[in-house]
Amino acid sequence: MQSSAEPRSGRPSRPGRRRGRDRRGRGLRGPLAPPEIPLSLTRAEQFDELVLDAVERLERRWPQLSGVEFAVEEVPPPGAELWSDEPVPLGRVVQAGRGEPARIVVYRRPLEVRAPVRAELGLLVHDIVVEQVADLLGLDPEIIDPE
Repeated sequence: MQSSAEPRSGRPSRPGRRRGRDRRGRGLRGPLAPPEIPLSLTRAEQFDELVLDAVERLERRWPQLSGVEFAVEEVPPPGAELWSDEPVPLGRVVQAGRGEPARIVVYRRPLEVRAPVRAELGLLVHDIVVEQVADLLGLDPEIIDPE
């Protein structure tokens, strides 16, 4: 039976020495990229950035959007197909009511499934935000963003 002071290898342990990642004198390993670089953003954070970019672009042209809340949710809630023309909604407008501002919700997972490439995803996110803003303002999407 081994004593608690000796590791299983049979060698006595050295007090104060800790085996770590600096085994060959190269220094401790750190993150691959600093937190402010996009490489370290999660997919959800990258998606949030795409939505923010689309909203900022539209707010410059439509100042009345400053009072609208924009939100990102992972997936539509159960029963969402009842209030949408799509089998799986990509976004939703919640009209303003009793002290609550109008709200536009974009659903991340259905959009990511439809556009797996980041460049396509950015375009699709922008299109969905434009469609939701057009629905909220009662205008054509081409009027909201002619590009």
